Amino acid sequence: MLLPTANAMYAVYIGFGSNIGDRLTYIQNAIHALSETEGITLRKISSIYQTDPVGYESQAQFLNGVAAIETSLPALTLLQILKDIETEVGRQHRIRWGPREIDLDILIYGDLCLRTEKLVIPHPEMHLRRFVLAPLAEIAPDLVHPVLKETIQTLLARLDDGTSVLRKAGCVL
Repeated sequence: MLLPTANAMYAVYIGFGSNIGDRLTYIQNAIHALSETEGITLRKISSIYQTDPVGYESQAQFLNGVAAIETSLPALTLLQILKDIETEVGRQHRIRWGPREIDLDILIYGDLCLRTEKLVIPHPEMHLRRFVLAPLAEIAPDLVHPVLKETIQTLLARLDDGTSVLRKAGCVL
């Protein structure tokens, strides 16, 4: 396990999604809260993608995307901030992989490889999820997955999971 160095800045990619209620407003509110958090600098946001649900499929389609941030916050501190933002924006916890107002996940945190009960970095299933790879490839196609040692663009090109993603035109945050 590689641990971040104190006061160093790290490029971090946060996946976001919503499939209940006013999905775009939940996403906008979460991204705004993230951008206003001390110790976090928002660098880039992908387009919004309409995507099929994964896992529990009897639910509405999601709006998904990825935000690139820069931070010196430790990964577990960042995780707690994301959970606090989810609560602040209105997330109600239901079944695993079920409907949600907002979901924020750390996908990649620099070159950090971490496995704890609370957090696994890089996200253990991101390379299997088109709804993560498509928006991530949009903003960071040459980013190398710290474990798989392949670019996000390569992982997306090879993915054959049968799900669809539709880039939503005009969804500007």
